[in-house]
Amino acid sequence: MQALPPRTERLAWGLALALLAAAPFLGVYPVFAMKALCYAIFACAFNLLLGFTGLLSFGHAAFMGAAAYGTGWLVASAHWPPELALAAGVLIAALLGLAVGAIAIRRQGIYFAMITLALAQMVYFVCLQAPFTGGEDGLQGVPRGKLFGLLPLGDDLTMYYAVLAVFVAVFAAIVRIVRSPYGQVLKAIRENEPRAVSLGYAVDRYKLLAFVLSTALAGLAGGLKTLVLGFATLSDVHWTMSGEVVLMTLLGGMGTFAGPAVGAVTIIGLQDYLADRVGAWVTVIIGLTFIVCVLAFRRGFVGEFLAWRARRSAPVQTDPSEATPYRSSREDAGAEAA
Repeated sequence: MQALPPRTERLAWGLALALLAAAPFLGVYPVFAMKALCYAIFACAFNLLLGFTGLLSFGHAAFMGAAAYGTGWLVASAHWPPELALAAGVLIAALLGLAVGAIAIRRQGIYFAMITLALAQMVYFVCLQAPFTGGEDGLQGVPRGKLFGLLPLGDDLTMYYAVLAVFVAVFAAIVRIVRSPYGQVLKAIRENEPRAVSLGYAVDRYKLLAFVLSTALAGLAGGLKTLVLGFATLSDVHWTMSGEVVLMTLLGGMGTFAGPAVGAVTIIGLQDYLADRVGAWVTVIIGLTFIVCVLAFRRGFVGEFLAWRARRSAPVQTDPSEATPYRSSREDAGAEAA
């Protein structure tokens, strides 16, 4: 898939950042925008694993939910400052990802997906039964606190720009990872793993590192969401959340940088807009949206746009039968003399 020219790409990123920065002043509810950005981080983290490494995980909600519970408990019960609790949540997700990844990467394809799903269900039942998670009620009333002891996050506008800064940093980090030599090896593994092995790469190590990076960023999204909304519930760690992030990634465009973020904003926007209007039918509508996307936009929104632009910018291929017939140098000389 052809990327945008560097100048056009920089202009697009600058415009997107300007729109995000101005969103609260354009009538966008800050809490909704923060929630959408948290899920955008989650989807981008998942895309690092699926879109650029080729590993389909059905248990990514476990890492988001574990970090959400860990961050919420440390802030509400242990009274940690938000930055330290968030860092601890990321560490919890990364360590959990290391343990799950060390087991799961021994298999490929559907077997890898099923192993991640099974282990994620174990995490779900731990969160359901553990005394410090609140059981079915979850963790409630998690305060936002003060960032570095100075910046009060209770104000929605202040919290929004803090979340936006984290999102931009995560997005830039993912772009840097994918475009690095390490990222090129990940793409090689995605395209042809046996060939990458034959070239001498320690494929399992590359995949394990990608898995841990993805789970750590997913944990960052979960911890942020807990601080934004003030609670962590079982829905954060349920398998349906793993299904939603797959939907977000495919809807926006798997293997693109902006696609997962666009898909996350679309899904969260549909859920927020339709929840009060159609009730439980919102799930059906989102399912139908996904079906239409699969049938009409198989590359996702961003993927189809990039493919369309690549077709437009491609040089026009002339019909060989219409090409000027070959003439010898003597014929050319005679024609010039005439």
